[in-house]
Amino acid sequence: MDILSFLLISLKLLFFFYDFAFAIDSISSSESISDGGRTLVSGDGRFELGFFSPGSSKNRYVGIWYKKVPDKTVVWVANRIKPINNSSGVLMINSTGSPVVVMRQNKTVVWSANLTKEAKSSVVLQLLNSGNLVLRDEQSSGDGLGSYLWQSFDYPCDTLLPEMKLGWDLKTGLERRLSSWTSPDDPSPGDFTWGVELQGNPESVMWNGSNKFYRGGPWNGIAFSGGPDLRHNSIFEVNFVNNEDELYSTFKMIDKSMFSIVVMNKTRNLRERFTWSDTTQNWNVYSHEPRDYCGYYGRCGAYGNCITTQSPICRCLDGFKPKSTGYRDWSEGCVRNNALNYSKLDGFIKFNLMKLPDATNSWVNKSMNLEQCRVKCLENSSCMAYSNLDIRGRGNGCAMWFGDLIDIKQNSNSVQDLYIRMSASELGTKEGPKMKIVVIVTATAAVAGVLIVGYYIYKKKSEGKGKTDQKIEDLELPLFELDTIANATNNFSINNKLGEGGFGPVFKGTLVDGQEIAVKRLSKISTQGINELKNEVILIAKLQHRNLVKLLGCCIQREEKILIYEFMPNKSLDHFIFDQTRSKLLDWTKRFHIIWGIARGLLYLHQDSRLLIIHRDLKTSNVLLDHEMNPKISDFGLARIFNGDQNEGKTNRVVGTYGYMAPEYAIDGTFSIKSDVFSFGILLLELVSGKKNRGFYHPDCNLSLIGYAWKLWKEGKLLELIDPIFGESCNESEVIRCIHISLLCLEHQPDTRPSMSSVVLMLGGDNVLPEPKQPGFLMDRKPQLEPDSLNKPDFSSSNEVTISLLEAR
Repeated sequence: MDILSFLLISLKLLFFFYDFAFAIDSISSSESISDGGRTLVSGDGRFELGFFSPGSSKNRYVGIWYKKVPDKTVVWVANRIKPINNSSGVLMINSTGSPVVVMRQNKTVVWSANLTKEAKSSVVLQLLNSGNLVLRDEQSSGDGLGSYLWQSFDYPCDTLLPEMKLGWDLKTGLERRLSSWTSPDDPSPGDFTWGVELQGNPESVMWNGSNKFYRGGPWNGIAFSGGPDLRHNSIFEVNFVNNEDELYSTFKMIDKSMFSIVVMNKTRNLRERFTWSDTTQNWNVYSHEPRDYCGYYGRCGAYGNCITTQSPICRCLDGFKPKSTGYRDWSEGCVRNNALNYSKLDGFIKFNLMKLPDATNSWVNKSMNLEQCRVKCLENSSCMAYSNLDIRGRGNGCAMWFGDLIDIKQNSNSVQDLYIRMSASELGTKEGPKMKIVVIVTATAAVAGVLIVGYYIYKKKSEGKGKTDQKIEDLELPLFELDTIANATNNFSINNKLGEGGFGPVFKGTLVDGQEIAVKRLSKISTQGINELKNEVILIAKLQHRNLVKLLGCCIQREEKILIYEFMPNKSLDHFIFDQTRSKLLDWTKRFHIIWGIARGLLYLHQDSRLLIIHRDLKTSNVLLDHEMNPKISDFGLARIFNGDQNEGKTNRVVGTYGYMAPEYAIDGTFSIKSDVFSFGILLLELVSGKKNRGFYHPDCNLSLIGYAWKLWKEGKLLELIDPIFGESCNESEVIRCIHISLLCLEHQPDTRPSMSSVVLMLGGDNVLPEPKQPGFLMDRKPQLEPDSLNKPDFSSSNEVTISLLEAR
């Protein structure tokens, strides 16, 4: 061997021992990694963990990066929120077995791992070939995710690595979400985040702060319906898991030799997928989202179809026209050319190659086929569209959308069909002569029917009106003349208008004797009518309770249908608790008084009145406040009376208000006293938090008010839910007890919810309460219709929309 060969071998050995001394794949309890010292390297040498300073910053962080990539690409940061400055640090395992980062000078802990399991022996911190930093028992092989005490993959930063999960661990409530760096010099969480929305039909969503920014669409068995086509991709494959334990998306490399990452950026192209090129020694952009202007959430408003290749890019779907008649403002979206019949006369038009609408207000059934889905949707008047849940093979499963369809676009990469509800007249223009003949024959038959029964109705009209008046007179309820009511309200002046609900507008009036009254006038376009008016008259005339509003009389004259109530000078409950200024007038003492009153009023309806009465539309706008802030439940137009042993019913006309309806009622039409209990649970949460369930959206954890309360309950942090305006009036134990009771009222199964008699006892007692189970409608949230609306104030009054869903049984 010549001298040159000997020197080369010696150098190789030297470098080998140098790497061995300063690059290891794990550390134990007796070891540490110091700033400026050795690093932790994965077994295959792909990833490295150590201290670094990003960009031009002098702050020090512990991070993981690709070791073989020249330009350091950091994929995970431990202490991204709390950097080390003016000092150096140490990564070590403390006496409890938890990995921590501490400042070397003063031993201050700047980061600590949140252990999910207790170590049974000494522990080892190891960097896996996947880039996952894991803590495991030293005796464990560490070859399965379930064996880890803690792992960095559960706490992603701005980068999604292969095999990393983006989504939820439903058993623990852990959410894995990406968040951008604040700047190239600052890895702390920025404004842009990306995760999976936890709802009936989950989808991939990006947020800018609390505003929905981009939506990938629901998973259809192959891909997210609004995302790029990945089926013919030879580099990686995307998977989506949705079961009782987990909900997440992930990707894995087909070509194991390649590097690919997804990064949540701070720029306009928010989510970018990069692949590493050994040839160019650079990261190449493989894809990015949003890909174009149509990718931004709600660009064209409700029923607007965004098509990138057209100018302007927004078009109304066939069968719709722009809502704005002046300057084209697409944020207002589109409206139907022909109104729906809300019956089986409606039909559906198929739209091909579509990104499915925002799935916030959707419902799914995995076992139904497409035809069963069509029938189910047609029977429900609030169902606006349906589609296959899984498009593989012949397709299976059912997804239905309720309310306006938001964030639709033509997607050439999609193979998804969307069936949108249309009126019979619109179907006639779309489906040719055959449909026109059907419509004509149907219309002719309808006209003939009207002519046949018209005479009978005319003949019986006077008799029927007399019977109606007689029925009301039998209740010994005063009948007011229309002229009297018109004079009292200054001819229903707009200046006297107090608000408006599903029944119609409500006016303040003053009778000639000076008595103030509230006048509820049936609107001609109201979804409620004479049946609801008679129902309310018959019901409330028989009810006498200090926490129920008092009906003074009615007026049915000249096609007018009017109810006259005692006047409530402080309007409705929502007028106070959802207003930043007026909410300060209701401290905790007053709110607890209101809670007591509502509970006693419901108890009277369910148990103490002569008949068992289910309100079916209990909400803040239906709780009125008198001059002493005493609550009075109002609006009995949708209430039902039960006789004898009956305590549950089903309806083919589901009525109520989104955000307050119990799940069994909203989906199946089944209602009972426990439906009212669920609504009371929502009211209780709103009174405690000052937040509106229908509009609440927590920016940090993407949860509804119910979901956020449940999260805080499991974490033992219920005080974080309390309205800060309570101040010194807050009785913490009393408030926490009310939250506990509300969660019991919100349980998914009606049978496990308490009765109102139990609720009243729990409110007034100090006995230990049972543990609540998971609530129903855990993630129900109000859809955000368009980006501009997110910055507008959410005014709340008694005109909250009431929905009607026709549900044949």
